[in-house]
Amino acid sequence: MKSVKSAIVAILLLLAVTSNAAKTPKYVFMFIGDGMGVNQVLGTQMYLAELEGRIGVTPLCFTQFPFTGLVTTYSASSGVTDSAASGTALSTGSKTDNNVMGMLPDKETPVQSIAAKAHSQGRRVAICTTVPVDHATPAAFYAHTPSRNDRHVIGMQLAESGYEFFAGGDFAQNYDSEDASADEGNYARCENNGYTIARGYEDYKSKAASADKMILFPGKPTKDLVPRLDRKSGDLYLTEITTAAIDFMMKEPKKGFFIMVEGGQIDYSLHSNDAASCFGEVMDMDDAIKVAYDFYLKHKSETLIIVTADHETGGMSLGNGAYRLALKNLQYQKRTEQGFTDYLGKLQGSDGGPITWEELKDELKDNFGFWDKVQLTRQQESRLQTAYVETFGMNPSYGSDDSDTGKDTEYDVSKISDLAVKILDETSQIAWGTGAHSGGYVPVFAVGNGAELFTGQIDNTQIPVLLSKAAGYRW
Repeated sequence: MKSVKSAIVAILLLLAVTSNAAKTPKYVFMFIGDGMGVNQVLGTQMYLAELEGRIGVTPLCFTQFPFTGLVTTYSASSGVTDSAASGTALSTGSKTDNNVMGMLPDKETPVQSIAAKAHSQGRRVAICTTVPVDHATPAAFYAHTPSRNDRHVIGMQLAESGYEFFAGGDFAQNYDSEDASADEGNYARCENNGYTIARGYEDYKSKAASADKMILFPGKPTKDLVPRLDRKSGDLYLTEITTAAIDFMMKEPKKGFFIMVEGGQIDYSLHSNDAASCFGEVMDMDDAIKVAYDFYLKHKSETLIIVTADHETGGMSLGNGAYRLALKNLQYQKRTEQGFTDYLGKLQGSDGGPITWEELKDELKDNFGFWDKVQLTRQQESRLQTAYVETFGMNPSYGSDDSDTGKDTEYDVSKISDLAVKILDETSQIAWGTGAHSGGYVPVFAVGNGAELFTGQIDNTQIPVLLSKAAGYRW
């Protein structure tokens, strides 16, 4: 009789353990749209609806997640956070001062990230981004330093993290430092610590099977991935990175994983007040989220996906006083602001000579739809002409010589690109409050096991705490 009772008790205990395990998601995704406030999300959906010829919204994948909330983003030192402090809040659950990475405001006490907690408890970890792998947001998940600008130190800590997978642009130290060679050691350090370096998605696929740990960089060394509007065939993009991260994590599916994916260039576009680029980058991140969502559909009881942002950038306003929107005008922008600047620079030719006003008008027509699909006011055209004259002079001649240097004059065409983007935004009825960050709300969207925790108004420090609660990480 006792043996029967013992067997029943053992079965009940087993069922309780199994039931409890089923409540804990084994696979956790955290998507961060850098700079992506509520209007950036709504604007993208309204833009897509206008392309369909109607007023309203065309939902993105992640906006259809069943649980939503609003997130506050202030840092310990300011009502307007930077990405180091907000990244630290999202990764560690601790407020810190602007510019501080993975430490308390005393700049001495390190705080452990949710990625490190997951890894210490046997989960595989992937950190992915569209900007440098040592940039503020991804670095907040593995690094601890008094300054986000300590790029070489951050790179060293990446190599020493032990996380299974990284992906994004190259170490920024190579591009931001006067001494680019200072960071060369981090590539070797990564390889010495067991990381296989892949250049491009095809290279990843050829190396993944034999690699224990992986870093996926673009095909050619570059600080950032090519943004959506400027992308060409063969460029690495976020959907490929997300696909690779899942593939690499599932080499040991029983361990489970924590994957952080950042749409980092949403922020870049917003600092430039470039609405077309912003909406493109939001859609690009949504495409990556669809990859994770397809995974979720196959592992519903074991998967949790959250989508949020570190802060709002730009103070984007959907309306500039006319009580209407014309967001569909943005479809005619074919390059980012920086992409158009680079393009105009190449058009000047090897002699560095200027292009004519008529040639510039043709380029603005082709790349922004001006005069053809987007009608400009006389004032807007006059502003473009003024920018042209301020750039090239009243009567520019090709190959004009700079008598001081003996070289052809170099023309800074960025003023023209900046103005073209601003005017297209004006015609679309979009206004901007700043070229920097704001203290506005950012959204959170969640689906899967534990998603119900992410509702109402919450602080960014609660995001990793709630994720840990849902996933069973010891906080």
